[in-house]
Amino acid sequence: MAKTPAQRIKKHGSKAAVPQHHLPPVINPTTGRSPQKARNNSNLIVIAGVVVSLFLFWYVHLLTLDQLRDVSGELAMPDSLVGGFDTAYVGELHAAMNDDARGQLNYVHKTAGTLFPLIFGFTWLLLIGTNVARKAVRWALWAVPLLFVVVRLWGNVAIDAALAAGTPDAGQVALASGLTVAGWVLFVLSLLAGAAAVFLGKKPAAGPATAAPPQ
Repeated sequence: MAKTPAQRIKKHGSKAAVPQHHLPPVINPTTGRSPQKARNNSNLIVIAGVVVSLFLFWYVHLLTLDQLRDVSGELAMPDSLVGGFDTAYVGELHAAMNDDARGQLNYVHKTAGTLFPLIFGFTWLLLIGTNVARKAVRWALWAVPLLFVVVRLWGNVAIDAALAAGTPDAGQVALASGLTVAGWVLFVLSLLAGAAAVFLGKKPAAGPATAAPPQ
């Protein structure tokens, strides 16, 4: 029966021959995920997010909200009014739309009207995070799409609340109008922030400084 290493050391002392045990080699010591590959994967997600965002923007603003004009006496939905709206307009829109029509607008807000800012915001966060290395600049650019998501979702709720009242409340209408205008401004600023991130991502990195030649 073979002796254990401890038994050999006990019997022979420092002259004991103790076999060396080696761990089995790692079959795959690396994941093979290079920074360039990770960046390419992020770019694919960004491209997919941009495509989905464009589709949802078209679906919400250029298709669905435009179709709702058929049930509002050709009055535009508040979401489409870049310059905002007043109490008189909301009162006129409320009178032109019945409960079913207002329910359709509320349904749009809860479905595609919610998905659009969320997917757009996530895509722009990833776009900026992939292209901007400096932490301070990255957070400054991130703030714009984050604010857009919050303002846009809040605006959906505020518009539904303003339209639900038979007699529009001036405070509710002012809030809904302000959020609508702010949402469009932040949307444009988000597009500019994304363009700035892409520009910063394409700037060549500064090369190492060359040493001065010996005198």
